[in-house]
Amino acid sequence: MMNYRREIDGLRALAVMPVILFHAGFETFSGGFVGVDVFFVISGYLITTIILSELAQGKFSIIKFYERRARRILPALFLVMFVSTLFAWFWLLPGDMKDYSQSLVAVSFFVSNILFWSESGYFDTATELKPLLHTWSLAVEEQYYIFFPLLLMLFWKLGKRWILLSLGVLFVASLALAQWAAYEKPTAGFYLLPTRIWELLIGAFAAFHLSIANRKEFSKVASEISGWLGVLFILSAVFIYSKETPFPGFYALIPTLGALLIILFATPNTYVGKFVGNRLFVGIGLISYSAYLWHQPLFAFVRHAGFEHSHVLFLLLSALTLAIAYLSYRYVEAPFRKAGTITRSQIFSMGAVFTMLFAIFGYVGDIKNGFEGRFQRLLAGDIGHVEFHSYMDSKYFDCEPKTIAQNALSFDGFLRCKQSKQGTPEVVILGDSHAEHLFLGLAEYMPSKNVAFYIHGAKPYIESEEFKGIFNELFSNNKHQHILITMQFIGRLDEKGAGLYEGFSRTINALQKAGKSVTLIGDIPRFNQDPGLCVYSFSNYSSSSCSLSLEDVKRQRDIYDAVLARLAAEYALNYERIDQTLCSENGCSMAKDNSILYRDTNHLNIIGSKFVGKILAEKLHIK
Repeated sequence: MMNYRREIDGLRALAVMPVILFHAGFETFSGGFVGVDVFFVISGYLITTIILSELAQGKFSIIKFYERRARRILPALFLVMFVSTLFAWFWLLPGDMKDYSQSLVAVSFFVSNILFWSESGYFDTATELKPLLHTWSLAVEEQYYIFFPLLLMLFWKLGKRWILLSLGVLFVASLALAQWAAYEKPTAGFYLLPTRIWELLIGAFAAFHLSIANRKEFSKVASEISGWLGVLFILSAVFIYSKETPFPGFYALIPTLGALLIILFATPNTYVGKFVGNRLFVGIGLISYSAYLWHQPLFAFVRHAGFEHSHVLFLLLSALTLAIAYLSYRYVEAPFRKAGTITRSQIFSMGAVFTMLFAIFGYVGDIKNGFEGRFQRLLAGDIGHVEFHSYMDSKYFDCEPKTIAQNALSFDGFLRCKQSKQGTPEVVILGDSHAEHLFLGLAEYMPSKNVAFYIHGAKPYIESEEFKGIFNELFSNNKHQHILITMQFIGRLDEKGAGLYEGFSRTINALQKAGKSVTLIGDIPRFNQDPGLCVYSFSNYSSSSCSLSLEDVKRQRDIYDAVLARLAAEYALNYERIDQTLCSENGCSMAKDNSILYRDTNHLNIIGSKFVGKILAEKLHIK
């Protein structure tokens, strides 16, 4: 067995706390994600040290190796998965529960890094809501430890020189691939094993060096300088790096080499060793695995609950993470690590049973669409996308995409719905899905008009290739039409609305020359939470997840308001602000009169469209 080193537990604290504070949203720790890289180096060092020692004594057993991994990894992981699943069952809406179910299957078989790679980037906002996101690093390690012990066993008889040569080639190839991927395939580079192998190998090389019996010792001065340099490397990366840093290529060398220097030079006889091995750091290091496991689910579920982010709240949650981690370490991790308490067959049996239970539950949750039957009331007609489109399909005409090839329209674009089957539409809403969700309400309250909407995923600019056919239709029909132009301004434009004036100006000019009357329509408030939360257990209609302050809505409106007002003045046309229909002096809400008006964060549902449409129809005065 290897000798215990306080410095290694202290190094774990330097790894786990930046990760926790990074995920908590503290901007100061913008590079806190590098703590995972430090963990990789520590893991590579510790595991390789044990394997080398046992190989040298002729005692290495692959079964015993995996038993140690199971004792170390599985009990606390299964506990976190179990508790997270309970919270997911009661808190997550069907769509989120379906995603969670998929991650549960992936975690069970240590392939969650592959799943998350296929879904989104690590730094995407949506990842903050994934309770098991952090398990990607466990998956990388366990994938690595499938082949690494076997490789050492295979080359052991050839001698350490051949082992180091083979590992050196693998190191260079992995680092080169990581550098390329950091720029060309950043998501794959971040999540997948081939671009992370070199980090674990840095720890392995440290183990090989320290296993040399008669190695030359460095002077105390050299050790002090090198050790403190290691601390500086890690902290520099934590405070200077950010989500824009290309990673994990050459930039990842800074924190990983920092970890290497501490492992090699921070000893009990040096000041840097005493610093890294201080009682506080060691205490946090001992519970670091549990702390790492618990922090992301805790943060994610609090965010799902709709609590407004604040540094005070997430600082308290970080402290709570450490408290839970202590209990988890003392009553779960520590007992299971003792071989005399639980036998090898029991630990393997437990692992197999829980793996299958979680995998089966996750599989069923996936195919059952997140157990949507839990929330039948959330699937009523006033919430879902399906109900919204089903309503339009049943009541209006041509509510499916049609193309020239189908001989349904004279342009190659989308006419998703119109009020009357016969005749050219008199009122056309032009834009994207935010034109679509206004159509239903306008059609309802303008029954004498043939209302239609033309939509495409692009911005409704005259030079847009996607809208080319749509504009050709408008220009060639020789009918006087009222054109209402709108789009999802919030989320599709930057905070200055770059390009909006030029794009809309050319569009308006062309439409007016073609004899069309043009009206500009603003946007509805964009909320931060799924509207289903407004009718679900821990939320209510006045909760923060259902409302925004007037200041927040004004900040959203500022993206487009000045530009649309300027265009309205220059081209003598109307500009209607619709966000105010959802606001009062107390703020803006996605619910009114005990009814939800939204079907997601930024689209109106049936009730919402009728509510806004009635007010908008009265303002338009279209004769």
